Amino acid sequence: MPQTHRGAAPSGRRRRPFTLLLVGLIGLGLGLDSAAADGRARLEAFLKGLTSLQSSFEQTTFNADRTRMTQGRGTLYLQRPGRFRWEYDTPNKQVIIADGKRVYLHDLDLDQVSHQSEEKALRGTPALLLANDAPIDRDFNTRPIASTDGRDWVELTPKAKDTDIVRIELGFGSTGLESMIMEDSFGQETRLNFGQTKRNPILDLGLFKMDEKTGGDFLSFD
Repeated sequence: MPQTHRGAAPSGRRRRPFTLLLVGLIGLGLGLDSAAADGRARLEAFLKGLTSLQSSFEQTTFNADRTRMTQGRGTLYLQRPGRFRWEYDTPNKQVIIADGKRVYLHDLDLDQVSHQSEEKALRGTPALLLANDAPIDRDFNTRPIASTDGRDWVELTPKAKDTDIVRIELGFGSTGLESMIMEDSFGQETRLNFGQTKRNPILDLGLFKMDEKTGGDFLSFD
């Protein structure tokens, strides 16, 4: 893994493509060491038997020039298949909810909810990999990455064309999935570090429902 980690700029508040709003808030080669080759195996082991997940996260976003733009933190809740909740506490109060059919981005500061079908919103994103139980190779190409930090890394590139996300790196350590780096089509990157992770906890299904009576603007991107 390169010593200089790259990460992506914050999403726009109103006019950026819907998938980039979500992001602002995811074959074996020769000559690689065994730890690098373990990245794909670690990913498969992580996803095997995964039904739910709860984890805190810290997110740092950078622009294409690698200037740090914002830092944030919050909590991730995941219920497979198809449901998740990204709850941002900082820098802005935002909640992203997937209910199995649609993805909603609720900006509490703007009093605005944007929504789109899951199929469109998650195409080529890490959320597609984590929330759904389809085989990895259906949606992503994988490549191991040599490690310099003791973790097992794997790179994923979406097979779908014209996705907003062009590259994903996942880092696995002793606690499971510990880091995620995403690059978007503008060269901007987002880095997330996960902690206090609970695997397969019992979660309240109400976490994955969006009340359309929340008030404010309710905007469809379909």
